[in-house]
Amino acid sequence: MKSKKQIAKLLAVLLSLSVLVLALAACGGSENTDGAVSITNVSYDPTRELYQSYNELFQKHWLEETGQEVTITQSHGGSGKQALEVANGLEADVVTLALEYDVNSVRDAGLIEDGWVGEFPNDSAPYTSTIVFLVRKGNPKNIKDWDDLAKDGVGVITPNPKTSGGARWNYLAAWAYAQQKFGNDEAQVKDFVKKIFQNVLVLDSGARGATTSFVENGQGDVLVAWENEAFLSLRDYPNDYEIVTPSLSILAQPNVAIVDSVVDSRGTREVATEYLKYLYSDEAQHIAAENFYRPTTEDILQEYKDTFDLNLKLVTINDFGGWDKAFEKHFADGGVFDQIYEVK
Repeated sequence: MKSKKQIAKLLAVLLSLSVLVLALAACGGSENTDGAVSITNVSYDPTRELYQSYNELFQKHWLEETGQEVTITQSHGGSGKQALEVANGLEADVVTLALEYDVNSVRDAGLIEDGWVGEFPNDSAPYTSTIVFLVRKGNPKNIKDWDDLAKDGVGVITPNPKTSGGARWNYLAAWAYAQQKFGNDEAQVKDFVKKIFQNVLVLDSGARGATTSFVENGQGDVLVAWENEAFLSLRDYPNDYEIVTPSLSILAQPNVAIVDSVVDSRGTREVATEYLKYLYSDEAQHIAAENFYRPTTEDILQEYKDTFDLNLKLVTINDFGGWDKAFEKHFADGGVFDQIYEVK
């Protein structure tokens, strides 16, 4: 018969083993007891509907390929804010953000490995968009181009470039138009964009919030918006709004990336990789188009030429020297945006 001391030691060992098993289970965390796997996609504001549809497609695809069920959690908000949340500990297996700079901020926090932009085709941008105007039916303020947003008496709605990726695309599209208009005269360009932002009634933190301000709350005369966001509003309220395409806009490239530190700790790299890779499948590219994102597969994009203006003149982020230079000049603390925008 074991002594009380031996029994106490045995119980201590068993207790330690139980704690270890629980700790390992918590670290793994990706598989449920029934063998299902779970991942989290931290995304930006206007992708809710896109990923609701895509997730159903991917769940079916993953089950057929592996026999395993997958649960996908979505998180949405202003792209810059979402990137900061992930960098500060919000657990994400993948990020699908509005622009390269926001993904890089997660990389700079040590969570994503260098070289992520080359991991998937088209600089890890499975779909694109651009910036257009949404106006009220009949276009009562006769808004046709960026000049009209700088006129007195025009109420503009756009999100905050300090927190929203879409807002940064909006701002840069306006800046590019002004560069063309004023022959790169920096002072005139700056003054033009300042006039637009003097007409901004409210700066929401993200694109969906800006849409709510314009569409549901009735604020402003024009919403500067992602093309897909404008089309969703038109679909939901066909008798209330119309889209105006400016003479010049910007090629907006939302980027996707695996959050390496998370998938390695959770054991979800395989499913996370396939989740992003499958965005390039024909089925997923059609879902992107049906949610008014421009497919990167050219022949599928051409199928939707009656939806998208494929002749629109577009600048790219390369025209600004890349995202690092664009951010430092325009959106960093003390940058041009801070210089021209006065808090109301």
